[in-house]
Amino acid sequence: MAEKPKTNGLQKPMTPSAELVAVIGAGQVARSDAVKKMWDYIKANNLQNPANKREILADAKLKPVFGGKDKVTMFEMNSHLAKHLK
Repeated sequence: MAEKPKTNGLQKPMTPSAELVAVIGAGQVARSDAVKKMWDYIKANNLQNPANKREILADAKLKPVFGGKDKVTMFEMNSHLAKHLK
């Protein structure tokens, strides 16, 4: 019998909040995929601060995900993202 592959916390399917769905789309998503989709959105909309690439500038869709902040660092983004995945 084949063993069922173990999933770690990054691969476990999670449900995004309504605010996060506005950015990455609906449906269950692994945390790693949510981060990837966030970066796809950030890059597609030129939301990295040109003066400091580690900063992400929030647009109208990202602001609710970032707790109302105008900008966050890429490290802060992950903690904000965690609050929107259940």
